[in-house]
Amino acid sequence: MKSKIDACNSSLGSEANVEHRTIIRGRTDRAVTFARDGPERGVIKNRRPKRREAALLREQLQKLYRPTRVRILFVGEAPPASGRFFYNADSGLYRAVRDAFITAFPGLAGDNFLNSFRSLGCYLVDLCAEPVDRLERKPRRDACVKGETRLSRMLRRLRPRVVIAVVQSIGSNVRRSERRAKWSGLHVELPYPGRWHHHRNAFVRALVSLFREMKCRTNRGH
Repeated sequence: MKSKIDACNSSLGSEANVEHRTIIRGRTDRAVTFARDGPERGVIKNRRPKRREAALLREQLQKLYRPTRVRILFVGEAPPASGRFFYNADSGLYRAVRDAFITAFPGLAGDNFLNSFRSLGCYLVDLCAEPVDRLERKPRRDACVKGETRLSRMLRRLRPRVVIAVVQSIGSNVRRSERRAKWSGLHVELPYPGRWHHHRNAFVRALVSLFREMKCRTNRGH
């Protein structure tokens, strides 16, 4: 397992090879008791958690998978109102990111992906702490603007070398957060995979292309 992760880390490059630039690429609530090695071994409780409790569960689960050193920070808009969650390994975004990593690094197939994601220095956070996908346009936009302060604090604390917005509609929010945090590095905007197959394919292709570009830049740097 460790040798696979080392090979992937080498492909994703070192901090010395990062410059500041932007890339924009086209296109049921549950409470879970989780173990350190992932929600797959957790115990699902068949009840609907209250809003605050659900938020705390998401936060605790997310912290389990925070790398010691964050190299690539993925930024989503917000956790879905459906209760599905990337770190619960049950969301469409989770499946799209997993598929992209396995396409780029086939050796990861069969492993616990969330553990591999953490070992590679990757971390996913949301611009907004609470779901916004059932809000009207203006409240949703206002919530994203409000989330910029929260994201800028995370950027100052985590100092990733690459920031990837997984929803192009929040690209401007993420960029303002980066400026507020005085962050410099590689900024990437991807099309959200969504529910449609062609959107998911576009997302996976864009992410795989980014990984290959980072590998090429690393090789040139060596």
